[in-house]
Amino acid sequence: MRLVYFSSASGNTHRFVAKLGLPASRIPLRAAEPALHLDHPYVLVVPTYGGGNDRGAVPKQVIAFLNDPGNRALLRGVITGGNTNFAPAYGLAGDIVAAKCGVPLLYRFELMGTPDDVGRVREGLTSSWQRLCSPTPASNSLARASTITRSTHC
Repeated sequence: MRLVYFSSASGNTHRFVAKLGLPASRIPLRAAEPALHLDHPYVLVVPTYGGGNDRGAVPKQVIAFLNDPGNRALLRGVITGGNTNFAPAYGLAGDIVAAKCGVPLLYRFELMGTPDDVGRVREGLTSSWQRLCSPTPASNSLARASTITRSTHC
């Protein structure tokens, strides 16, 4: 089971992923760093940006990563972080990525997650990994082929 995640300099998402204790690769924070290209299925862990606004919810680095058709084709699900102070926009990045890529939103957690969040995610991924890695239904192929763009939600 593999995770791919993006974390800003604040490190909240990084700390959450580290607590899971599962194999993980980090999407580079800076453009000068080598791009991440995958050859195996994965679940994406993404924070929500934008301070409560729809615009800018998905980090630019995540958009660039998913605009690589090879990376996008291997995405099996999304886990998202956010801040409940931004009520309707809480975890919005996960909703956007899941909808645009035709994969399930598996879980949302606040900031760096609680011990309960860590346990639920670890257990859920462990018990569901085989199902998540099965071939994607044809009904999702069109959604998976679309490019993530900086629309009104990104």
